[in-house]
Amino acid sequence: MQNDKEKLKNKKIKKILDAYLEIFSESVFSLMANKVRTGLAVLGIVIGIASVIVMISLGQASQKTVESQIKSLGANLLTIMPGATRTGNVRGAMGSVESLTLDDALAIKKEFSSTYVTDVSPELSRRTQVIAGRNNTNTQIIGVYPSYQTLRNIQMENGQFISQFDLDAQRQVAVLGKQVATDIFGEESNPTGKIIRINNKTFTIIGVTQSKGGTGFFNQDDVVYIPLTTAQKNIFGVNYLSSIAIGIKNEKLMNEARDKIGYFLLARHKIQDPYQADFSIMSQNDILQTATSVTSTFTNLLSGIAAISLLVGGIGIMNIMLISVVERTREIGLRKALGAKNKVVITQFLIEAVILTLMGGFLGIIFGVVIYFVLSSILNFPFIISFSAVFLAVAVSSIIGIIFGFYPAKKAAELSPIEALRYE
Repeated sequence: MQNDKEKLKNKKIKKILDAYLEIFSESVFSLMANKVRTGLAVLGIVIGIASVIVMISLGQASQKTVESQIKSLGANLLTIMPGATRTGNVRGAMGSVESLTLDDALAIKKEFSSTYVTDVSPELSRRTQVIAGRNNTNTQIIGVYPSYQTLRNIQMENGQFISQFDLDAQRQVAVLGKQVATDIFGEESNPTGKIIRINNKTFTIIGVTQSKGGTGFFNQDDVVYIPLTTAQKNIFGVNYLSSIAIGIKNEKLMNEARDKIGYFLLARHKIQDPYQADFSIMSQNDILQTATSVTSTFTNLLSGIAAISLLVGGIGIMNIMLISVVERTREIGLRKALGAKNKVVITQFLIEAVILTLMGGFLGIIFGVVIYFVLSSILNFPFIISFSAVFLAVAVSSIIGIIFGFYPAKKAAELSPIEALRYE
């Protein structure tokens, strides 16, 4: 008796599967019967899915690039920047106060070298013209101490970095970033030993740094390093600093060191209220969080734009399916007259819509990956494909097929057999 029930159950399951297989075959045949219409419907989804993958991947790659560039500036670093000027209630730009001096940097090193600080790098940064023969470029000139090389992870391609002797003797020597060397002397040239002019002063090139890359507000290859004493006294004629970089012994001490150094500087500058400080202290994590926040917002914006194109693709599928209902009115009427139930008609049109979106999703993934590969090569971004974006693309394409295919399917199922058969 139990075997008979199992056989009956299996027979029903097989019948249902056969019915759905038949509906699926009819859906495929119907879509292939009008290739142009099917292609246009799929195209909208392809564009939408590819856009989602490309936009999200571009956003994540740019975020990774920014993170790697910030980390390459040095590990466990605190950077002290001058504060902003105030005129009444109007606050000027950050760094507009000439509040940091070489004595501040040396005092910090002396006070905290036994507890928090590994080394200190006082820096003076200005943009100016660099000339070599008939070639010239506008670049960043940074007056540095030898400690800059260690704290900022500078690797040399040729020659050597600024030494203590260069600093003490106020020598007019320069270390070129890779981009500057290429801009002035060409791609293959080794300019070590050659002469450049900065503010009408002659400098001898003693080295070229390895490329670190970078874009935006600071390209680490588009820079010229000279001794800080030479920059202050011979080139720019100032006694203040643009910034002070401080290496901290380990990451766990970062917050404590920032507070201690901050109060130490307040005392040196004779400021009692911390809110009136004429300087600010930032850690690498602060910069990283700010950059991450900006790139995340950028990624979300791009994703939103891509999502709109997906929505448009879904509306396109609905329009195509509605046209299909009109064109196949007599067919629908004939099927209903022969006993086809509403759910069978709805199922067929839903399957057609899902097939369209899945086809579009599959092709969109391929095109999205290919387009992003090309863009990442052109923009020199890491090739990062977001699997969450791919999963989202497939899931959304299926949902779009069901949502935007349901109305045309319902409209087809509600047709009266008699009126449908009379339709011309």
